[in-house]
This record gives sequence, structure tokens and C-alpha cells, in this order.
Amino acid sequence: MRKFASRAKRGLLVLSPMTLAVAMVATAAPATSAVSPTLRAVMQRDLGMSSTQLSQYLKIERLATQKQHALAKAQGRHFAGSWIEQAANGRYQLVVATTSIRPQKAPAGVVIRQVRHDVAQLNASKARLDAVLAQGGRAPKGVYSWYVDLPSNSVVVTVGQGHQRAGANFVAASGADARTVRLVTSDEQPSLRSTLKGGLGYLRDPGDGYLYACSIGFNVTKNGAPGYVSAGHCGDAGEPVYLEGSPQWTIGPQIGSFAASTFPKPGGTGPDYSWIQVSSGNTSLPTVYGWGKGDVTVTGHTEAAIGAAICRSGRTTGWHCGTIQAKGVTVNYSTGETVQNLTQTTACSEGGDSGGSYINGTGQAQGVLSGGSGSCKGDKNPIPFFGANSVSTRGKPGGGGGGGTRSRATTFFTPVNPILQAYGLTLLTGN
Repeated sequence: MRKFASRAKRGLLVLSPMTLAVAMVATAAPATSAVSPTLRAVMQRDLGMSSTQLSQYLKIERLATQKQHALAKAQGRHFAGSWIEQAANGRYQLVVATTSIRPQKAPAGVVIRQVRHDVAQLNASKARLDAVLAQGGRAPKGVYSWYVDLPSNSVVVTVGQGHQRAGANFVAASGADARTVRLVTSDEQPSLRSTLKGGLGYLRDPGDGYLYACSIGFNVTKNGAPGYVSAGHCGDAGEPVYLEGSPQWTIGPQIGSFAASTFPKPGGTGPDYSWIQVSSGNTSLPTVYGWGKGDVTVTGHTEAAIGAAICRSGRTTGWHCGTIQAKGVTVNYSTGETVQNLTQTTACSEGGDSGGSYINGTGQAQGVLSGGSGSCKGDKNPIPFFGANSVSTRGKPGGGGGGGTRSRATTFFTPVNPILQAYGLTLLTGN
């Protein structure tokens, strides 16, 4: 098993806590859709909001969706992004950043904030870092990820403890504008969440004595053929997959096989996605499993904004919500693979959740889990998560791991739209 032989142990990135941020997105989400009661309850739990706060937050989120293009256009070349944040009085507001020094009047619910660098400058610096990979280079040991962080008006480069010099040298060698870069120290390196452990989801049995589990993302069709999308590191093209039974690790009927799978080799760079063609006789529904609290119908695939509330469903930990922190994130995983164009969130996850679905409150599919750090356990004494949990078909337990604190959990997902485009898939949706 090429994809799992090098994935037996993985550490997971823990980033410093960030503000509740939101950037402008290219397409508008439906403004009239109501938030699912199931997701509303989980949002309040995981985002620490009261019902009143959540309602006010969602109002600002709708404002961001409706006004984003006009607000960005008004700033022109001075535009430096936008995000939702909680003000000192507890209410939420939409911040529009600009490098312009002229006085401006903002609409109700919007704050205009002056910053030093415009979006073009920040993107140019990140592009310099990405260019190192495009030219055949590699991120040095101890450099975990990099992304444009709009609230801090900088390009954040996350590094491990004691690797600040490596990060600074990497930035210098790339030619990125050092004035735009901020080094952030992290406790763990990112790790893929398809671990050698199973549960609710789907299983692979490659015959090496272990079962491997991941989570189903979203149901799709291709030229009328049913299937679903998931993470690329969950398996290779041609491999069969089995529905997981109860109790966990029980192999159910074969439900299909990997039709295509894309994931870089150690030392390489690429995306992390796959699609599994489902065998005839199975039923595919346009829903995400609700873990006993009601399934959520998938209504579309409009991309949510940075700062938007988002919820993740996976076979190991069920529903957990957070917010989108950044997009276009490049992550250097602990086993040497570098994955680009991921979206970073605060929704926690654990081993075996890989490939699982991210969805927003109005049922818009967002993406599938790639990797992350921390856990959903909220341990008081963090233990590094090594990711590789397994169950042996020979009756011997596999490797394990756990730990991280829930408040520090970070996850990365592959956006669903690039997966649909890459494989020519159509998302299965309902009303």
C-alpha cells in the first residue's frame, strides 16, 4: 500500500488562536436559506455563542455575502480583504481593510480599517513561497504551512518549536517581501486524518494485516454513475472499499472502488482528493449523516467566506463546528507531502475523519477533510497526536494516538469545487 506505508505516523499542526475572520468570496450564497436546527445547535456549542449571538452573527454573514463585491470594488487597488470579527461589546461586525488613508463612511454593520499591505502584496509574497515548490524545491524541516492571514494583514508562516531560523531562511530564499511575513510557532506538524483506524465510514482491506478507514465526503454522479468524493490519501485508484458495519471495524458489503485518486508522494507537491464509484444496488442520498440529530440536506456547493461558520461530519467524532480561517493554505505534512490550496478551519477532528464532509449552515457543500492537528477531546494535558490508529485483522492492536486540546484544534479541507471540476463530477443535491 503505497499511500499508507509512509503514513503510519503523523503529527498534527496546532496554530495560535485566531480571530473569527471572513474574506470576500467570488460567488454569493443563497440569502434566504435557513440554518438547519441540527447545525444551529452544534454551532452554538462549538462557537460558544448564545442563540441571540448566533442570530446576529448570521445576519452579518449575510451582509458579507450580499455586499462583498461592492465593498471590495469601492476600495479598488487599496482593498486588503475583509472578515467578520466580534467587537468589544460582543456583537459581530464586518471589517473591510484598506490601504487608503482617505476618510470613508461605512454602511451599518461594516467597519473600514486601515492597514499597511493590500491583498495584491500579500498574495505576491505567498506566491513567492509557493514558487519554491513549483521550481522543485522543498519546505525545510520545521516549516509547517503558510497562508495569507487577512486579520493580521500578513502572510503567516508556521514553524515548529526551535525552527524560527529555518522559517526566516525559507522566506529570505524565496524572495518574499519580509515586511509582509509573520512567523508563528506551532506545537505540532500537520498530519493526514486518514489514520489506520476505522469506524463509521468506509474501510479498505489491502491484505497487509490491517484495516484502513476514512469518511465519505459528498455523494456525486459522473455521466449518471453514482459515487462520492473523499480524500486522495485514503486510497489508490482501483482499490475496493467496503461499507463499515457495526460495531466499528466490521467489514460490510463492498460498495465500490476508487475511480481516481490524487495525492503527492513524500517530497512532492499536489492536491489531496479522490472519488469512489459506487457499485450498482446501493442508494445514494443528497444528505450528510446527522449523528442522531437529523440528517442535513446538501443544497448546493457555493463557497463560504473566510470567517463563516462551518461544520464537519466524520466517522470518528461526528459533528463538530468551527470557522474558516484562511484559504489557499499550503501545508507541509509531517511525512513529507506538501498539499496546496487547502482551507483552514477551527473545527476539530481526529483520526479516521479524513475525507469527511464540511458543510455550512445553509447546506452548501464546502469540502472534504485532508488533515489537521489537536483533537476533539479537550484534554487538559495535550499529548501529540500521531494520527496512525489501526486495527489488525490478525487480532493485534495497531498504533494509536490522541491528545491536543479542543480549543487549539485546526483542520484543513480540500474545497469541493476543484474536486468536481477535476473529475467532471456533479454534486448530488436535494431541496
